[in-house]
Amino acid sequence: MGLWAKSVVIFNAICEHGKQSVRHLAARTGLSKSSVHRHLQAIDRRDRYPESSLWETEAGRTWLIRLVVATLFVFGLKRGVGAETLSEFFGRLRLEAHVGCSPSALRSVMHNLERIILETAAAWEQEGIAHGEIRPVIGAVDETFLQRMMLVFMDLASGYVLMEAVAVDRSYQTWYSGVNERLQTFGIGVLYLVSDRAKALIKLAQTGLGCLSIPDLFHLSHDLAKGYALAIFGRLRQATQALAQAKQRLESLHNSQADRAQVEQAQALVADCELSVRHWQGVHSAWKQHLSNLSRILHPWRLVDSTRQTSLAVEQQLRVELQALETLLATNGLPVKKHILDKVRKQLAGISALVDFWWQTVRQDLEQMAMTPRWTQWADELLLPLMYWQAQLCRTRCPSQKAQIAFVLQVVEEAFDRHPCTQQLASEVLAGWKEWAGEHARAFQRASSAVEGRNGYLAQMHHNHRGLPMRRYQVWTVLHNFDGRAADGTTPATRFFRRSFPDLFESVLSQSDALPMPRQRRQAIAASH
Repeated sequence: MGLWAKSVVIFNAICEHGKQSVRHLAARTGLSKSSVHRHLQAIDRRDRYPESSLWETEAGRTWLIRLVVATLFVFGLKRGVGAETLSEFFGRLRLEAHVGCSPSALRSVMHNLERIILETAAAWEQEGIAHGEIRPVIGAVDETFLQRMMLVFMDLASGYVLMEAVAVDRSYQTWYSGVNERLQTFGIGVLYLVSDRAKALIKLAQTGLGCLSIPDLFHLSHDLAKGYALAIFGRLRQATQALAQAKQRLESLHNSQADRAQVEQAQALVADCELSVRHWQGVHSAWKQHLSNLSRILHPWRLVDSTRQTSLAVEQQLRVELQALETLLATNGLPVKKHILDKVRKQLAGISALVDFWWQTVRQDLEQMAMTPRWTQWADELLLPLMYWQAQLCRTRCPSQKAQIAFVLQVVEEAFDRHPCTQQLASEVLAGWKEWAGEHARAFQRASSAVEGRNGYLAQMHHNHRGLPMRRYQVWTVLHNFDGRAADGTTPATRFFRRSFPDLFESVLSQSDALPMPRQRRQAIAASH
């Protein structure tokens, strides 16, 4: 029986039978008289505040363990709050007499939680592999630079991080050895790999993994924005400043009652500046629209009418938008950076190839089902676009693009509900078909922005810490995979392994049955009395 268990037994005996001698308490609890005496003294020292008696009960002690573990789990491990701050927090809750609240004591508890988390995740991964429902991944790879360089490999369809490893370089061989080891562990392959145009990453896909290498729409758009945003915003800012100065000049002439010719000249200057501001605002709006159109075009269906697209059609539309963007820059006297435009043009064929590849996987799946032409047409023209636009509507943040997706989705939904094939299916069968189409919809991944978001999270967490142990990186990976929840309540692990897992926090809590003992100097104990 542990120390706290003995204390609870003694406290319960006092509560049930009133104050008793040490001899009677020893006989009633089965403990030695010296042990009872020491625990009575400890209970008396801890009885400082009105709520102190709560922590002596079994329910109170259980809740105290939950409080400490939850605080360290959520704020210490997931949010990067330091042990000194957490120690102050527990001190303000007046818990220093009931649990060890020093920074070193809390760090020891966090180290124990890290060990439990890693062991639990390793066991759950093995269970997921044995379950046998893992599908080939749609990979995204990128590196991030923290205290050490880390290589990140994620499944875009589920959001599961397969690898976050510290590396000394980002060469092809380093990438391949790490990624291939993880893929062999899970016994799966890669459908295609989304990445920037680093040579090592292209070689990783085409040579190492034997799959399609898809240029990243996120980096493509970022290259264009980075290349021209400053020039356009600079002209707009200059025009706005000139307008403000012209208005100030006109106001000063009115106040000084200047002659009419000067006032008319100042009014003309204000009109010219207003015209310049409107012009550059239009240029800025057109530039943003062209960038947005790159995203609107890259879909398996046209966004305007939800008609099926091919890679060739998508590539042609993208080239038209890029040419329009170049014309906009040239006609407004902005520097046309050929190296940026050429870099983007080289990626258009690769990024458009995703459309035909995605349709090929859908067609292979339908052929295995031996679908009739009528049902195949229903799946191609209604079921798949229905689930795809629903997924895109949830992911899109741009108001105008969201409104356009909502409109086309409404049209597809109405046609889907009216179709005879839909009306023939029972509700549970229809739900199964929607689940199948939803998986294919999630398999169209054109950007690695999820990895970039993960890198941003890691950078912030690293900023909040000072001198991280290596195991903390592994813990963050586990927390993302098994404790990061989407709007529907699922975790990346649930979606990746296609099975549910227990709540990670509750599993860790069930294995955390002891807290560090409070330690106080004798002078502090005497002062408290």
